[in-house]
Amino acid sequence: MDKAICITRKSAMQDSQFNIDLRSDTVTRPTDAMKQAMMDAPVGDDVYDEDPTVNVLQEYTANLLEKEAALFAPSGTQSNLLALFAHCERGDEYIVGDAAHTFRFEGGGAAILGSIPPQTVPMAMDGTLELEAIEAAIKPNDIHFTRSRLICLENTHAGEPLPLGYAEAVGVLSERYGLAMHLDGARLFNAALAQNRTPAALAAPFDSVSVCLSKGLGAPVGSVLAGSKVLIDEARRWRKVLGGGMRQAGVIAAAGLYALEHHAQDLTQDHLHADLIASAIVDNFGESAVRWATNMVHLQLPEDVYDALAAHMAEAGILVGRPRWVLHRDISQAQVQQICDGIQSFVSG
Repeated sequence: MDKAICITRKSAMQDSQFNIDLRSDTVTRPTDAMKQAMMDAPVGDDVYDEDPTVNVLQEYTANLLEKEAALFAPSGTQSNLLALFAHCERGDEYIVGDAAHTFRFEGGGAAILGSIPPQTVPMAMDGTLELEAIEAAIKPNDIHFTRSRLICLENTHAGEPLPLGYAEAVGVLSERYGLAMHLDGARLFNAALAQNRTPAALAAPFDSVSVCLSKGLGAPVGSVLAGSKVLIDEARRWRKVLGGGMRQAGVIAAAGLYALEHHAQDLTQDHLHADLIASAIVDNFGESAVRWATNMVHLQLPEDVYDALAAHMAEAGILVGRPRWVLHRDISQAQVQQICDGIQSFVSG
């Protein structure tokens, strides 16, 4: 049988089996309006800086975050890596939380490809690193040590926004030691809505910020790195080196631009849906069984109980994966009720 037909049939089978997917907010699909924007996008060769839609996306994001310039990248992993390469030289190090995405879930690219080793410090569930721990990790100016150049933070982490004022406190420390600051802001817009702040206000303490377009915002691909013009020019060179130079990329940039213009405020609905599901878990398992923030619900159940719950939900067409349930724009109010009903029916037996 033709391979393409097999893939199509497999996808159709999965679609019919699971009508709700809580594994991540990366599973969203483009809306019809977003697809139309992609079809209508004017394009050019972005490696030559000639794609008008990419240029509009970059300018829009830079203005939104109140940075000088921005650069479109195919993924958040590459966007973060571009920032690390632009800030650091071979043999420099970056200070990062031991549970941070840039350290644990991006393949070790900084160390493997850039010879930029991470210096990890313990990371709290809200994404914070103790200021004393950061300071203790900063290396003295001595030939025996790598050079500390960058502090990397994350917003949100496990759905938790960084506490207000924390980044500013880290900024005071970084300025004292002459270090730069980068923010992995994959879900920065969730944090901004949850804390009633603008994205620019949360980005202000940082020299560079990466924002993701393909998570809750609903674009199919892409992230944007924002910072100074000098830093973005350096990042552009590294993007080419890493194979991220794209040609008529306006087709996908249009989706990201549409998402920023039309979907950012919709994230509030995901937060409300997370609250409803968390309340259902509390009602059925108790307060200790769940922790939640913004669009993420973390279940804290015994492993055997969770495995049984996951199997029960799957029978109802709800795909949950690990005990981190992520709400997103493709889940409706009616489907939230279906999830809550599934929790209730599991407990009632």
